[in-house]
Amino acid sequence: MYNAKLEISKLLGPLVPGLETRQIYDMLEIPPNPDMGDLALPCFKLSKTLRKSPVQIAQELASAIPQNEHVNKVESLSGYLNFFLNRDKFTGSILTYILKAGASFGASDLGKGKNIVIDYSSPNIAKPFHVGHLRSTSIGNSLYRIFEFMGYNCIGINYLGDWGTQFGKLIAAYKKWGNEQAVQEGLINELVALYVKFHQEAEKDPALDEEARQWFVRLEQGDPEARRLWQWFIDISLKEYHKIYELLGVSFDSYNGESFFNDKMQPVIQELQDKGLLKESQGAMIVDLEEEGMPPCLILKTDGSTLYATRDITAAIYRKKTYDFEKCIYVTGVSQSLHFKQWFKVIEKMGYDWHKDLHHVPFGTVSIGGEKLATRTGKVVLLEEILSKAIEKTLETIESKNPNLENKHEVAQQMGVGAVIFSDLFSNRIKDVSFSWDEILNFDGETGPYVQYTHARACSVLRKAAESGSKAAADFDSSLISSREEYQLVKSLSLFPEKIKQALDDLEPSILTRYLVNLAQDFNRFYHEHPILTDNPALRSARLALVQAAKHTLCNGLHLIGLQAPERV
Repeated sequence: MYNAKLEISKLLGPLVPGLETRQIYDMLEIPPNPDMGDLALPCFKLSKTLRKSPVQIAQELASAIPQNEHVNKVESLSGYLNFFLNRDKFTGSILTYILKAGASFGASDLGKGKNIVIDYSSPNIAKPFHVGHLRSTSIGNSLYRIFEFMGYNCIGINYLGDWGTQFGKLIAAYKKWGNEQAVQEGLINELVALYVKFHQEAEKDPALDEEARQWFVRLEQGDPEARRLWQWFIDISLKEYHKIYELLGVSFDSYNGESFFNDKMQPVIQELQDKGLLKESQGAMIVDLEEEGMPPCLILKTDGSTLYATRDITAAIYRKKTYDFEKCIYVTGVSQSLHFKQWFKVIEKMGYDWHKDLHHVPFGTVSIGGEKLATRTGKVVLLEEILSKAIEKTLETIESKNPNLENKHEVAQQMGVGAVIFSDLFSNRIKDVSFSWDEILNFDGETGPYVQYTHARACSVLRKAAESGSKAAADFDSSLISSREEYQLVKSLSLFPEKIKQALDDLEPSILTRYLVNLAQDFNRFYHEHPILTDNPALRSARLALVQAAKHTLCNGLHLIGLQAPERV
């Protein structure tokens, strides 16, 4: 694709001593006001090396740049070198490329032959899929799609929380207060009720905790009854989770949870021992991280049982051997940051040079009214309830505005679910989120439905054009796309590949989410200001080319953040 920044960087290369083309490229920025140009080079960093003022540097560069096909005008302003692009060339090149690329616009083969493992979602079995799980699921799913779009072979892993003392508690609770019929009818909700009841009763009778611990010991030792109940709880949970994943449009390549690594930990523990990394501390076995400024990484409890770190280290080694990953990405809450730093460091101490390829992608906490989500106290908002309400609200809107829409239930689901995902991905992932029904069900302004509606609007224009025998032609006259609104839309479209690369490098889907809102706003300004299906055939063809390019870009962008792109709403 035509890259104006690269062309300008090449022009400046011979004129700026000591800087390579790539360095100049990275320095170029978009002015805050379009009247100041299309691209700008701030000259302040050059002042020290060139021993001149930024103003003088900008003035000298402006007069030194030769005439060329890429730039119409160069101006020096307050230490900035401002470039006004050749609009015809820029517009024609960008739109022609997008029309040719279509569904591949923005894609690349950057990751060809490289494997990326992404560990995301990972709910705890026998607990409901609540709003807190949405963050890991939506961020991980978007990263999967972004890496895949950039040519990587992705392996999505749902590292289920299917092991641990909570299963001893659940089995104990079921044995005391549960029955098969109630669980068959209530499914995961009944399991949650039993889990909550256990914690309530354990506060009055601490002996219950020992009973639960004994059940988990029996589970670890392969007791048939404990194993039967444990597997039953897993089957019930997965059935419920699959319903949610289907609604969200999320799938995984592996569901190997914590229990998968039970028989694989001993060789890793032995390796830690053989390499002199294990130390005894108050009866437990640890890896000392004092020199790294961190608490010790606990590998074995005093009773010899394993912990999260033991399983995570084992899982990472297994994944490296199985997938030979370029990167292994873990999408979990920021509260687990220390945990990941600790066991990443253990991997390094074990002598594995691929420790640098392990990446924790933290996200902010989700709370309700300032209180942390907690299944044991029942302080949760079920994701299924949120999605159902969002779909219901969308359907009501469709019924009032377009009751004759043929597939209105399907569109309501696409846009309702889209609203929830988009809301979750709109802010920087590290930002804490306080759940609000009003915010998540507000479809006005910077929302998923707004972007989806804009895509549908572009599709509508193209349909009407086709019905009248018009279409976006490859030989359109780019000089006719000359207004401020049209040119701004072209510039926004040109940024799409750069935004995808930035989202990939920063592991930050919100870069794309915010870009799509800006793109939709630019399209709608163009749509409202300029008639598209005009009587002038040449102008109509040129503007249809712009609409077609916007449609492709919106569709591709929505896919990358996990949203559907309905063509009629």
